[in-house]
Amino acid sequence: MDILSLVQDPTAWVALVTLVVMEVVLGIDNLIFISILTNKLPPEHREKARKIGIGLALIMRLALLGTVAWIVQLTNPIFEVFGHPFSWKDLILIAGGLFLVWKATKEIHHSVDPIDHKEDMLGGVQLTFSAAIVQILILDIVFSVDSIITAVGMTPHLPIMIIAVVAAVTVMLIAATPLANFIERNPTVVMLALGFLLMIGTTLIAEGMGFHVPKGYIYAAMAFSALVEGLNMIVRRKRAKSDPPVH
Repeated sequence: MDILSLVQDPTAWVALVTLVVMEVVLGIDNLIFISILTNKLPPEHREKARKIGIGLALIMRLALLGTVAWIVQLTNPIFEVFGHPFSWKDLILIAGGLFLVWKATKEIHHSVDPIDHKEDMLGGVQLTFSAAIVQILILDIVFSVDSIITAVGMTPHLPIMIIAVVAAVTVMLIAATPLANFIERNPTVVMLALGFLLMIGTTLIAEGMGFHVPKGYIYAAMAFSALVEGLNMIVRRKRAKSDPPVH
């Protein structure tokens, strides 16, 4: 189907809107990780790291769209364990999930035990710019493969996939700095976001092991948790205004 036929096809527009929304929602996971990671960098490097990380995500996804036939083959089984088949997609999801669980667990440890600053996840006191980019790239690969396979399952038209991916990454680029600043200003939100990463990592592992977890449940839980934390923030601010200053 050519571009003109796609423009005139109402179902193509429905597919485009649906896919854009889906890609934006899937990009939330990636964006939370990038926000938390870049906030560990010196302030003058954070904006640059976020732009590079999200730019790499766009390049990765567009490159993968150019190899759609190969991407589809990633879902083909390559071996079995106790009768359960595993594909390259499963292995990528499991590896990415383990990385997220490890990362979130270490970050939670450092948050609850601030005295222990002997080393962070990379063995150093402070995260370096290049190390941050490498870790963002690792998760970009995992989320990009999942994103493209989802896109292929929703529409067979490559132009629709490209537009949806570009639109989703553009939203990520616009939202990255405000989200990172909001997380930095609210320490309790950092712990909530780390909990999200832990849950997302566990979900990726489960998906790779063949246990399908409906994404709607995950994002509904995240939205409910964010709503509760938002109410807590409002209560804390009202108390801070009403309490007399301590001299």
